[in-house]
Amino acid sequence: MIHSTGISPTNHQSPSVQLGDSHTQTTDEALFLTSSEASKVAYRLAIDQVVETILASLQDNKAYSGMTPDALKKQIHVDSMLPAHGLGYDAVMQRVSESILPNFLRTTSTDYMAHLHSPALIESIAAELILSTFNQSMDSWDQAPVATEVELDVVRQLCAMYGFGPAGDGVFTSGGSQSNLCGLTLARDWFCTTRLAHDVKKKGLPDGYTRLRIYTSAISHFSMEKSAHLLGLGYDSVVKVPVDAACRMDAVALRTLIQQDVDSGLLPMCVVATIGTTDFGSIDPLAELAPLCKEFGLWLHADAAYGSGLILSERFANRLGPIGACDSITVDFHKMFLLPISCGAFLVKDGSALDAFMLHADYLNREEDEEDGYTNLVGKSIQTTRRFDALKVWMAFQVRGKDGYARIIDTCVGNAAYLYQRLCANSAFEVAIEPEISSVVFRLRTECEVNKRVRRNLLHHHGVVIGQTVYAGKTFLKFTLLNPLVTHAKLDALLALIEDLGRQVLNS
Repeated sequence: MIHSTGISPTNHQSPSVQLGDSHTQTTDEALFLTSSEASKVAYRLAIDQVVETILASLQDNKAYSGMTPDALKKQIHVDSMLPAHGLGYDAVMQRVSESILPNFLRTTSTDYMAHLHSPALIESIAAELILSTFNQSMDSWDQAPVATEVELDVVRQLCAMYGFGPAGDGVFTSGGSQSNLCGLTLARDWFCTTRLAHDVKKKGLPDGYTRLRIYTSAISHFSMEKSAHLLGLGYDSVVKVPVDAACRMDAVALRTLIQQDVDSGLLPMCVVATIGTTDFGSIDPLAELAPLCKEFGLWLHADAAYGSGLILSERFANRLGPIGACDSITVDFHKMFLLPISCGAFLVKDGSALDAFMLHADYLNREEDEEDGYTNLVGKSIQTTRRFDALKVWMAFQVRGKDGYARIIDTCVGNAAYLYQRLCANSAFEVAIEPEISSVVFRLRTECEVNKRVRRNLLHHHGVVIGQTVYAGKTFLKFTLLNPLVTHAKLDALLALIEDLGRQVLNS
């Protein structure tokens, strides 16, 4: 059997692949995209086929097919993950079209608003194809020449965008958790070097390291505790600061906690401000936290994985506060910037702080190369092998411009404000807090179990995917509005549906 866009399933004698009506070449010529005409034809056929298969799968605007976990397990099961003989591209794509594509979560659907998980701009999908095709590795210049230079330039301009001066620097990361780990690593090393005269990089943790303390909001991202564990400090080093009625870190409570720890002989080293909490989108008050950190000599890290996108909005950028006063910033592009996962960046005010990650290897980042202007990005990164994710940012920014991005962000933030007003006007609902970004947390004024059942009903019977969380000890529902195609009419219809389902559950 000959496969038009794949490899023959047998290797008896001379395996071949038919590329069009009249081009038959050896299998080896169709393994990769090269300068050969056979590989170019195979590449085009493969890409064309997957595009057509994806387009054919989009028959409605539901966010999810509704299948349960057990049904999905049966649907996707294959007897052998690695068959003795390859099935060929056509047969595999047929399986993908039948069992996988129909059951993908569709982040582009206006019925999807569960998490900080955005739809992907079309130009960024094109960027994904380019960077995957050429498969650059961002650890050394000779593995990614132009990609390295693009990332360096993008990082320089990002630093300027967030208020860092010419000494600023950074590196692309897999996302918020890795960027936060970077921030806390640099904070620990900086504090130990400057305050304890101890080089963690060479000697490990200092005596009395259990006295080190990190301060963060009571509702901050769980990567703070994970990072503390990985850094050898443990969960106990993370001090959770109470939040105010708007779910922002209470600066007065922070001062009290820091002073108490100093008086007790502990070692405060870092404050993490959350610029857009995961559930509520609340923004910690940098205008109050920055001078406090300066007074006590602490590193200030901003986890702006969510809120960083506000910088592109003329209307809402001021909600970030003085973000340029921070020592380091986490930025995620696969949230408000609407780029494919994964795509994040870690930025620092003083680029020399990134030396904490520098280690030279003769086979990779030779010192003489860097002296001659060949930048090896592995020296700034926790990762070694890394994707060229900066291309997605470069292309999307160039395509949309600041005005295009501002319209997207203003629409999403405006939708959250509209939804909040509608909820407040309807006695059937209770709202947690007024949104600062694009997350709205609310509930039906009824039993927690009813709210839980409504969410499951939406997921499995209506193709609508929304979030669920806990606020004030009660189950709340959540809309995370990252899709600018969502209309006010859509929001009104979803609220009506939720209210109706709540009545049905109560009457069942």
